[in-house]
Amino acid sequence: MRAYWAILSARFRLLLQYRAAAAAGFGTQLFWGLIRIMIFQAFYRSTTAPQPMSCEQVVDYVWLGQATFIITLVWSLDLEIQTMVRSGTVVYELLRPVDLYALWFARTLALRTAPAVLRALPMLIVAGLFFGLRAPASLASGAAWLLATLGAVLLSCAMGTLFTVSMMWTIAGEGLTQLVGGMCFILSGLVIPLPLFPDWAQWVLNVLPFRGLMDVPARLYSGNLPASHALPLFAHQMAWTLALIALGRWLLARGTRRLVVQGG
Repeated sequence: MRAYWAILSARFRLLLQYRAAAAAGFGTQLFWGLIRIMIFQAFYRSTTAPQPMSCEQVVDYVWLGQATFIITLVWSLDLEIQTMVRSGTVVYELLRPVDLYALWFARTLALRTAPAVLRALPMLIVAGLFFGLRAPASLASGAAWLLATLGAVLLSCAMGTLFTVSMMWTIAGEGLTQLVGGMCFILSGLVIPLPLFPDWAQWVLNVLPFRGLMDVPARLYSGNLPASHALPLFAHQMAWTLALIALGRWLLARGTRRLVVQGG
């Protein structure tokens, strides 16, 4: 366990050095957050039909999504591993005296959390002071949001590691990640809050794992989902996380048995 913690810690500290990239990402996400909020405010001002979320809850939803945007980037591959696969030096990964899946999972965990640390806190502060982000609906809602955010991180890492493993077949991985990227944007709520989807789509959205990346934490925070639902929702996140880990481990074991590096 110490080996994986050391890998996670070293990778985390390395990624914290990219402060200029974090600042650029913060500016971009702030800009797009403002645009999305203007669109939703125009929608709420032009409709008289009852909606499943209030405008204030949607504003919270948007800013929390922008603050934790990096967590939802499950299709963003580890560039170092991608380079190793393309060059054939991934063979050195197979020779390390560690569990390869756990190694890649630790690297993915650092890739999801370090940039989020640099971007999320400034986004929450700026949005809270100037752009309408409210405090959690209650203390229980805040605790539920933290629990669901932890679940979102683990779920994101399970998905991201699965895409890393898939490069044993796809080499580059761009095709698969482009397809999944579009699905994740829509099905996690990054484009439109999931409660605003038609009623016939709700059961599908509730079953799929993508809502656990952003929709669930944001709705718990705003009170759109009661804090009493936090544990069942966290269990849903963990069930998908464990299923994806099991699938990733199975594919990795199958891939390492059939792996051909540089034609050798």
